[in-house]
Amino acid sequence: MSDPRPGPPANSAVHMARAPEPSGWVGFIEFAGVLMVLLGLFHALQGLVALFKDDYFLVAPNRLLVQVDYTTWGWAHLVLGLLTCAVGGGLVVGRMWARAAGVVLAIVSALVNAAFLAAYPIWSAIMIALDVLVIWAITVHGREVRAQDERYLP
Repeated sequence: MSDPRPGPPANSAVHMARAPEPSGWVGFIEFAGVLMVLLGLFHALQGLVALFKDDYFLVAPNRLLVQVDYTTWGWAHLVLGLLTCAVGGGLVVGRMWARAAGVVLAIVSALVNAAFLAAYPIWSAIMIALDVLVIWAITVHGREVRAQDERYLP
């Protein structure tokens, strides 16, 4: 009896074209999203400290790379923190715009922390290292996330 289903038989050499299976590295994009949310919270915390407790930092604001008062630095960190949290949330839910914005914000965050290095050296160095990790995760493994997204599109 013949198979009533149309198409090539199961043991046929004809293969259907499929999107490649994503590797385990796809999780690094979600990791980058969670890390961006954490970085955003760190920036916001650093901004609030700069706004409300000027004497907390190691040097006077005129000894920083960008010479503005700590109130200005506080607002800069607070705004950057809120933006970074929002983009990190976009990465976690898989938005394409969040990948591009994530790289840009991680670069801006690294530059802001480099300018703030004299005020809070160890903390700023750790933040720069985490920014580099976010940039790496997004740029190296972004193609695999796109392949995974295409698998689930109708």
